[in-house]
Amino acid sequence: MSETPDGPISAPAPAPAPPGPYAAFRHRDFRLYIAMRTLANMAQLIQSVAVGWQVYDITRRPFDLGLVGLVLFLPQILLALPAGQAADRFQRQRLIMAMLGLNAIASAALLWLTAIGSQRVELILAVLFVFGVGRTFLGPAMLATLPAVVPRDELPNAITWNSSTWQAAVVMGPALGGLLYGFGPTVVYGAVVALLILALVATALLRLAPQSALSASRGLRDLLAGVRLVRDHPMLLGAISLDLFAVLFGGATALLPVFARDLLMVGPVGLGLLRSAPAFGSVACALWLAGHPLRRRAGRSMFICVAGFGLATIAFGLSRNFYLSMAALAATGACDMVSVYVRQTVIQLGTPDPMRGRVNAVSLVFIGASNELGEFESGMTAAWFGTVPAVVMGGIGTLTVVAIWAWRFTSLRRVDRLDQIYADAKT
Repeated sequence: MSETPDGPISAPAPAPAPPGPYAAFRHRDFRLYIAMRTLANMAQLIQSVAVGWQVYDITRRPFDLGLVGLVLFLPQILLALPAGQAADRFQRQRLIMAMLGLNAIASAALLWLTAIGSQRVELILAVLFVFGVGRTFLGPAMLATLPAVVPRDELPNAITWNSSTWQAAVVMGPALGGLLYGFGPTVVYGAVVALLILALVATALLRLAPQSALSASRGLRDLLAGVRLVRDHPMLLGAISLDLFAVLFGGATALLPVFARDLLMVGPVGLGLLRSAPAFGSVACALWLAGHPLRRRAGRSMFICVAGFGLATIAFGLSRNFYLSMAALAATGACDMVSVYVRQTVIQLGTPDPMRGRVNAVSLVFIGASNELGEFESGMTAAWFGTVPAVVMGGIGTLTVVAIWAWRFTSLRRVDRLDQIYADAKT
């Protein structure tokens, strides 16, 4: 085994023959798992379109769109580690069902506020905070359950399909949310409640073996075990933190209502399509990866694609043509998919099952920071400098992050094969 400045590198082993592109779908529990995640994610994304449009319609302040992202992110930063510990201490299936029920109640509260004609944004934000709590506990439990529904040698294939179906939900959810909003926000929130209930039923139908080694410790050391594992593996730390800062600066999702209403003038249906565009690119990339997984130059491919994400963000900020804006957003999704594929493969294959909840919780903190905290950052910079300068500066920030990370995490940049990343993560 050789050493690099970032940690040990094991000698590459012969790459095993990958399973067929649809191998994971042969398993009943995987199909139910995918149905559960797709329904829950569609509900969340449909709701995000309605909430964004409704809040901006009430206040007409981009800053308030940033607040929506902030209240969804706060539970994640405050409760992520306890959520990961809960996923390792309790039966994950039951925890998922409880949190889906909590989110259904929160969405029903949004339905009630809308039905009575409330214009109090602070009440909407309070309900979204509760929804964020449920989502915080759902994330680690859901991700840690994935290895239990397929054989280990088919897990990379399952990860690819899990990511692609999530992106399919991102395509359908916002577009459907925009269409349903034409019938009124109460219709949107009613549909969200129904989808969450269906996701709960799909979870109840899973036939999972009991977790073999539930964590019994409640101490601070046990709580921080996932943080230590990520800290001690620089390659994993580099991949996750690259995604965090690149999307934190480069994301423009929170400002899409401003582009749809004031710059592109395409209304709520156009907003739904804009929200869906990154997922079109992600789905196309994920489908390609399912049949053609990365076998060589994985690290270099990740850096190139994250740089492409930044360039596409700049193009979107400067565009005044709806179709060009859609294409730029689709390019951001395709580039981001490569980072998701590499990161999730490393996390799931490099983490023992009794710690998957805590490690996935750490990963989700990074993802949440890059998304929801990124939305808050976008709202703040748009309020200070204007909407278009905020997006362009974000893209430039992403390119700067890529340059710094390529210099700092040399072993990540030089990674050749994903199975080599797996070996390094275990070392």
